[in-house]
Amino acid sequence: MNRPVLKIPKTKTELVWDILGGTIFLGAIIFLIFYWGQIPDQVPGHYNAAGEVDRWGSKFELFILPIIGLFLWFTLVILERFPHVHNYPERLNESNAEAFYLNSRKLLNSIKNLCLIMFAYLLVQSIRVALGWTDSLGMWFLPVLLAATFIPIIIGMVRSSKIK
Repeated sequence: MNRPVLKIPKTKTELVWDILGGTIFLGAIIFLIFYWGQIPDQVPGHYNAAGEVDRWGSKFELFILPIIGLFLWFTLVILERFPHVHNYPERLNESNAEAFYLNSRKLLNSIKNLCLIMFAYLLVQSIRVALGWTDSLGMWFLPVLLAATFIPIIIGMVRSSKIK
């Protein structure tokens, strides 16, 4: 089946997510720039499952997080614009394509922005640990990260299963 190519405007929810994710991510980059001169040469390079630093590295490694975040953002923005190429169940047809496309795009949008928020948090916390303001990400980081990853996927799958 040739899938229809539809122009579906972004929802208010997607716009709010984009503003929230983009603002927090940009704020973390500004935080990095603002404190760059005070950051010591060694910063956290990796954390264990408990959120404790288990490897230290050069402060230039802090740029890895914004670079990966920007790459993810760019890739997911492109995928959001072409929902007709996403993977759908065989029951996709002309009458339900818009519902499937919107659901898929909203899922990508929430994951994109949650990733930006998580990368921003990792960047800010790594700076805070390097500056001695705190000593870890916190034990709750991994459970929150997993929830932020899987809850939108589960919601998207449930919504997709309800599309007739």
